[in-house]
Amino acid sequence: MALLEIKNLEVQFPLGRKTLQAIHGLSFDLDKGERLGIVGESGAGKSVAAFSILKLIARPGRISGGEVIFDGQDLALLSQEEMRHIRGNRISMIFQDPMMTLNPVLTVGTQMTECLKAHRDISDSDAKRIAIDKLAEVKIPSPQERFGNYPHQLSGGMRQRVVIAIALLTDPAVIIADEPTTALDVTIQAEIMGLMLDLCRDHGVALMLITHDLAVVSQVTQKICVLYAGRLAEQGPTRTLIAAPKHPYTRGLVKALPQQNVPGTRLYQIPGSMPTLDDVPPGCAFNPRCSFADDRCRREVPEPRQIGTHLVACHHAETVAAA
Repeated sequence: MALLEIKNLEVQFPLGRKTLQAIHGLSFDLDKGERLGIVGESGAGKSVAAFSILKLIARPGRISGGEVIFDGQDLALLSQEEMRHIRGNRISMIFQDPMMTLNPVLTVGTQMTECLKAHRDISDSDAKRIAIDKLAEVKIPSPQERFGNYPHQLSGGMRQRVVIAIALLTDPAVIIADEPTTALDVTIQAEIMGLMLDLCRDHGVALMLITHDLAVVSQVTQKICVLYAGRLAEQGPTRTLIAAPKHPYTRGLVKALPQQNVPGTRLYQIPGSMPTLDDVPPGCAFNPRCSFADDRCRREVPEPRQIGTHLVACHHAETVAAA
């Protein structure tokens, strides 16, 4: 059995007399030590899926169906008090903006030791020692000095390293990283992703990497889930999904990678934009942007089906794969 299993997850947001469906029957799993990428444009449902796992969806949003099985336990059924033993302990999360994650009026050391003492019966001296060890592990220079610094005294890349160190404090089984390098420049992005990859390998931690950047997940993950309008579009091993996508949306994302274009030519972009939750078209949500769409696509929602090593939600997956 997988370490983390998402089964037919449904997430809703009541809005006046209407109910907006943010996630539709989403299923995927994550094994111990495995690295999974969740990919899609803004509005695809990536972050909502991640927040659902940790029961962090803001009200009135709610999990309206499905299961979130972690280590044999359905997290969707747990109370907030019971989730405190899981959240930040067995499952850690790294958010995209470290300045929003870290408390600006508390030192790095205070925030790290508070996290440790919330989940463990531990002395102040032991908590400080573990915190400094973790700061050193994420390659922060002079960790003892940084332990006493405030977040504003650190660079953006340094702050994100602190956030990663906090995520590792309790030796979690899973780390969920939601766009962890968005606020950083390109060279720092590469350093942070390399660091996360090494740490996950060294500690045997499973990683769920949420991003809109297919190039990043292709370098870090072992398998990819592509989401569109709250539904699974395609799922499969990273190498084959990048090399031979079977869903038109995945195909468009791959074609949009700069390295796929001939130098000097216009970059490819998928026409149109992601629909809003209150304006999802009937049938396949991608049909207004899809060159393969026909009347069936505009009428019927495609169910995910197995094609080789991929799970694909497209009526014309075989045609797309051969194109």
